[in-house]
Order: sequence, then structure tokens, then C-alpha cells
Amino acid sequence: MTATVSNFYYGAVTLIAAYLMACLGAGLGLRCTTRSLRRPQRRTGWLALGAVSIGCGIWTMHFIAMIGFSVQGALVHYDMTKTLLSLVVAIAVVAVGVFLVGYRGASPLNLATAGTVTGLGVAVMHYVGMAAIHTNGTIGYDAPTVILSVVIAVAAATAALWAAVSIHTLWASLGASLVMGVAVTGMHYTGMAAVSVHLTGVTETAQSSTDLLSFLLVMLAGPLTVLLISAVIVMFDPDMMLNEDSWDGTSPAVLQGTGPDNRVRQASRSV
Repeated sequence: MTATVSNFYYGAVTLIAAYLMACLGAGLGLRCTTRSLRRPQRRTGWLALGAVSIGCGIWTMHFIAMIGFSVQGALVHYDMTKTLLSLVVAIAVVAVGVFLVGYRGASPLNLATAGTVTGLGVAVMHYVGMAAIHTNGTIGYDAPTVILSVVIAVAAATAALWAAVSIHTLWASLGASLVMGVAVTGMHYTGMAAVSVHLTGVTETAQSSTDLLSFLLVMLAGPLTVLLISAVIVMFDPDMMLNEDSWDGTSPAVLQGTGPDNRVRQASRSV
């Protein structure tokens, strides 16, 4: 028997909260990448913090959205190992993309490579998280919808990485993070639209249990704490007090000390 599946058991609350987490992660990642370009001597640290922020933001978005997931006639449980594995995957693949564009620039080939790797990784994170679900039934997927979700993930990742090295002002970063939130959340709900559940047994409980909600909230505590710490670091960084418009036109190559303008300035100082 095919069960009725819902992604909005608690209404729009989980959708809005998931979207806000995706925006927060994207926004912090953009600000960290901006600082890595401004401070090449600390580039590795800022890029790592950016990757962790984006990865935790995406993962938190996913599992906040999953709080609203319910299967009529079945209880839903999660395997802790696979749930944590999906978090590791999210951070790792985002780190690959962020470090590629952070150190090698946003050339079309490099951006396409980093965006594809990161997007596929985000999709893997999503479906590893889905594989952690245990219920009294079999979960199936509509292949065309799954493919569409992967395409959205790759496009969103590519756009996010381009924005990370191309957008520097605070307000532009905020706008980009809002757009990225739509793309990442859209990828999640597109993937969830592909889900169907065929029940092999029926339970009288037709909604998520309190134990499930408690489990997800405990799992979310760690990434949410990381995002809070990241936000504090970004907010209290001295660069927040500076006028960033003064260097918006500066390319990453110049900021990294490899551009022609930088060599001219160095030559001038040596004369």
C-alpha cells in the first residue's frame, strides 16, 4: 500500500526555518570567503570557516525541513550514523568547492568543476540523509525528479561559489544569500517531491513521534552552535568596521598579490 507522504506536517514553520538556515549558512560563507581574499595570510582559516558555515547551513536546512516530514500510517526513525555521515559529507564537499575557487580563482573551467563537485556532494548529502530513515515501508524515488534535484543542486552550488569570489559588499552578500537560500531549499523540496513510501505494515500512529522530534533537535544542536560561533567571528571581525566599497573592483588575483596592478605597485615602492 502506498502511503500519503507530507513534507509540511507542522505547516510552513519548518519551510521558513529551513530557508532561514540556508540563508544564514550561505551568508556566513560569503563573508568568510570575502575575508579570505582580503587577508591572504589567513586564507586557509577563513575558507575553512566558510566551508563549515555553508555545510552546516545546508545540513541544518535539510533536517529542519525533515521535522515536517511524515508518513501516514507509519512512524519515522533515523539511523544516527548515517545522519552524522551526511553532515560530514556536506562540509567536505563544500570545502572542496570553496578551496578550489578560493585558491585557483573563478575561471569558467574551475568554477564549473568546483560547482559540479559541490552540487553532486550536496545531492549525496541529501540522499544519505534520506537513507538514514527507517520506517515500516520501502522508500522509492521518481527518477526524473531526482535528476532535476541534482541539476538544481549543481546550479545552486556553482552560483554560490561564483558569488563567494565575486561579491564583496555586505548588502550584495545578503542579497546573494537570500537567493542561495531559495535555490538550496528548492533543491531539498524538489528531492522530497520524488519520494514515495510503500508500506509493508501499518501502525496506528500516523504522525512523527515526540522521540523523533527530540532526536532531530539534538542532532541540530551541534551545527546550530557552529553557525552561531561563526556568526560571532564574522560580526566582530575588524573588517566589518571598514568601508568595503573601496575595494569592490579589486580582483582576487590582485588581492592575492599576483595581479598586474599589484606588481606595478610593488615596483613603484621599490624605486
